[in-house]
Amino acid sequence: RNAPRVDLAAKVFGGAAFAHDMVLDGMVHARVVRQPRRGAVIASFDEAALRRGAKGPIEILRHGNFVAILGADETVVEAVAAVAPSHVAWDGVDAINPFQEEARWLLQQPSIDRTIGPDPSFEPTPGTTRYEATYTRMHVAHASVAPSCGLALYRDGRLTVWTHSQGVYPLRDALARTLKLDPAVISVKHVQGPGCYGHNGADDAAADAAVIAFHKPGMPVKVRWRREEEFGFEPVSPAMVVTAQAVLDGAGRPADWTTEIWSGRHTSRPGGGGNLLAAEALPDPPPPPPAVEGGYPPGAGTRNGEPLYDFPAKRIVHHLIAETPVRTSSLRGLGATLNVFAIESTMDELAERAGQDPVAYRLSVLSDARARAVVEHVSGTGRGRGIGFARYKNMAAYAAVIAEVEIGESVRLLRVWCAADAGLVINPDGAINQLEGGIIHAASWALKEGVRLDSAGISSRDWEGYPVLRFSEVPEVTVELVDPGADRPCLGVGEASGGPTVAAIGNAVAHALGTRLRDLPLTRERVMAALLRA
Repeated sequence: RNAPRVDLAAKVFGGAAFAHDMVLDGMVHARVVRQPRRGAVIASFDEAALRRGAKGPIEILRHGNFVAILGADETVVEAVAAVAPSHVAWDGVDAINPFQEEARWLLQQPSIDRTIGPDPSFEPTPGTTRYEATYTRMHVAHASVAPSCGLALYRDGRLTVWTHSQGVYPLRDALARTLKLDPAVISVKHVQGPGCYGHNGADDAAADAAVIAFHKPGMPVKVRWRREEEFGFEPVSPAMVVTAQAVLDGAGRPADWTTEIWSGRHTSRPGGGGNLLAAEALPDPPPPPPAVEGGYPPGAGTRNGEPLYDFPAKRIVHHLIAETPVRTSSLRGLGATLNVFAIESTMDELAERAGQDPVAYRLSVLSDARARAVVEHVSGTGRGRGIGFARYKNMAAYAAVIAEVEIGESVRLLRVWCAADAGLVINPDGAINQLEGGIIHAASWALKEGVRLDSAGISSRDWEGYPVLRFSEVPEVTVELVDPGADRPCLGVGEASGGPTVAAIGNAVAHALGTRLRDLPLTRERVMAALLRA
């Protein structure tokens, strides 16, 4: 049954609901003067100029290349921090290649390669054909509505940290290695804040506060990031390239399937400490962790790379790019978003080649009864509508999505329908909220979101440079939970609707335009280029 939301009153009416609202006795506010690039070294620092320009009392903490401004008055600290970069000169700030064409860049890089699944063994016959298409996605930010925040207090040999991080235990271990403390003397407490949607700047803001507090025993420290800091320094989702390759039998159905994936690391959540921004700036930082992909399933970059459809042979070929110019980590759905987009776009194209309805084509190669149920529940296609389907991680909730769009000079998303099977649902309202939120988040990824880069790094550091879906652009959303029957275990639902939504929007756009866009996001510029080509 639905559970009451006892947390909403404080959030709606401005109560003390979030980490940002916390006030500790004797607390000071702090801002960190960031290294412009990882590995940058302070060449000169005019502390005297900062102190002269301050409109109130401040302290300046410097430890190695870590610099922080502290004070009781947050307005004073913020003003000093805003001008501080002009008083610091750095060495080791080499310009990066602003690889805005991420796809071309990724395909040229050395990689850690592996294949999941059998080697190709299908022998083509005169009746078989081959199909191949490539899809891309830019780096994507977490774009949390509020920037990250962390608080810390080091007293009597014990460190307490308050954070909205999704991983309090990995963060505790990372702080222990960074500060060379026993994990047993560190307590990391979760406090609600803006959604992390994976691994955003929350861990780094908490580490900032912890490093400062460690050097100021007995002094509670609060660090709130600025918007440009959040966009400019948080880990972002890696850019990706996915190629779908199919050998089709005489009926136009895949007899052999390969999903080939190129991406940076999707998982670098702090654990070893070397991924924390503050740690990198310290005199003796812990080493960065090795690039790893993890097992499949669930996978990271490979997540949902294997179609759930009944293809006789299928495999994933993964190329992990260990070193990228910007720091990357997990974003809601990880690699599943582009992988599902690629698979479901391909399924629509194969249905068209076979002269079949997209839903009927999918059902012809889908024997899983629960998968068929959600697809059939939302089925109905036509001009301006598209479908997307996946079972998240191939082991969590099933979700099928229909999107209806209108095309002018850009894409207007009108309506979205979603059917999901999450097994036994304890709190239906909570499950529907998760699916609805995933749909809206994914709609923003599909139509708007992409990190911009220049020779200095990330250049999209405000909402104008990094637009997201506006309230006025949110579609009408209908979500229904499909009952799988008795004795079905609970299935994870928090990230189940993202990939199918992006795929459904892409397929709807292709049907409306009469031509397919394979590169995310589906921006006005890309729509106009497609219309001109048509």
